[in-house]
Amino acid sequence: MEFDALLLSRLQFAFVVAFHILFPAFTIGLAAFLAVCEGLWLKTGNEVFKRLYLHWVKIFALAFAMGVVSGVVMSYQFGTNWSVFSDKVGNVMGPLLGYEVLTAFFLEATFLGVMLFGWKRVGRGLHFFATCAVAVGTSISAFWILSANSWMQTPQGYAIDGDGRFYATDWMEVIFNPSFPPRYVHMMLAAFITTAAVILAAGAWQTIKRHQQKPTRWQMRMAAGTLLVLMPLQIWAGHWSGEVAHRYQPAKVTAMEGWCETADVQPTVIVAWPDARRDCGINNSIAIPGTSRFLFKTDEPLKGLDAFPESEQPPLWLVFYSFRIMVAAGLVLLLMGAWGVLKWWRGTLDKPGLFHWLALPSGTLGFVAVITGWIVAEVGRQPYTVYGILRTADSVSPVSAGQVATSLLVFMVVYAIIFTAGVIYMFRIMTKGFDDEANDPPKESGRAPGSPLASVRDMAEPVQAAPAKTGG
Repeated sequence: MEFDALLLSRLQFAFVVAFHILFPAFTIGLAAFLAVCEGLWLKTGNEVFKRLYLHWVKIFALAFAMGVVSGVVMSYQFGTNWSVFSDKVGNVMGPLLGYEVLTAFFLEATFLGVMLFGWKRVGRGLHFFATCAVAVGTSISAFWILSANSWMQTPQGYAIDGDGRFYATDWMEVIFNPSFPPRYVHMMLAAFITTAAVILAAGAWQTIKRHQQKPTRWQMRMAAGTLLVLMPLQIWAGHWSGEVAHRYQPAKVTAMEGWCETADVQPTVIVAWPDARRDCGINNSIAIPGTSRFLFKTDEPLKGLDAFPESEQPPLWLVFYSFRIMVAAGLVLLLMGAWGVLKWWRGTLDKPGLFHWLALPSGTLGFVAVITGWIVAEVGRQPYTVYGILRTADSVSPVSAGQVATSLLVFMVVYAIIFTAGVIYMFRIMTKGFDDEANDPPKESGRAPGSPLASVRDMAEPVQAAPAKTGG
């Protein structure tokens, strides 16, 4: 394997994407959780939901900030490492990414300040509206990003001019391309599930450490119920996405499934290992025969790797095992959700035990599933950036391998320092319990007490000498 500019550029983009996607996958779900908590507090008057909000909004602020920073770094690479790609598809991709800024980022930026610093400055209704606006903004952001990425997977609604540049002929076809609906649903459910797994793990840690309070018990119940309800929907959405991929990207599905030869009926391969004696290089060790007809409703033969020239095949093993890791992580989270709801029904969810110890590592499985899922989607698209049309080798900038290697090393060092510190700080806030919110300042008429950023800035200190100023 030669570490040329193409491979290093792909590694660099994969590195920054893997870091970046962790934060949107968490903040999308967490924003929805915060909106639910504040809505329940306003509806019921139960202080538990307010304390949940004040606790988790600190973590949301940090994760949102790191997501914005890492996203900016990622977008610059379209000009530095993938300038040829940007030149050829900029007329299509540029507006889609621009719409994300105009509709989602502006909405989030406008109401995020009210959400974080407005508790003592605006009424409860307006503050709740700001929280909902931020939650909607994160979903809209995912809408445009997934639309742009899905167009690269299943391009339609375009034409190519004499200079090889793409331009849109039908924006509705571009935006709502065939793979976009299932992938958007799949990603949104993944974000909610990822957040629920983290919240469950935080509650389990607080229970193990005897820091359990009423908010701890509520968040564990909400998280376990969310996992139990959403994971079956996620399995359905994943199958829907797989059916679309099988129609438009058969080489990707063939690598995911580990099918060597074309056949009318294919097995479901559970585990496999390399075998140099076979042309496709794979040996099926554990497989369930004859199951493909239940998964892919088609009368045509199901293509194996032998149906594609080697130059058109995605990297087999990375796609094959990433898919299985993603599925395994989802099944474990489904089990944890069912187990948690069962313990809730039996009245034993608040007693430390094996469930709580297993919930701790399970808190990372949502992130594992998101990253491996993106590996399946993006590596499975290779060797193309725009599937079937523009090859990755023809999209890279004319830069040297040394330049890309240097910038990649800088990214790795900076990310390791800054983002590790941020994640550790978020972990400390998650696991310390709710003691800091136990004695909130008394409520003011029409206003919610306290500030959600007490541990980030000193905004939570009640003003003693004079009313708070509204100006800068």
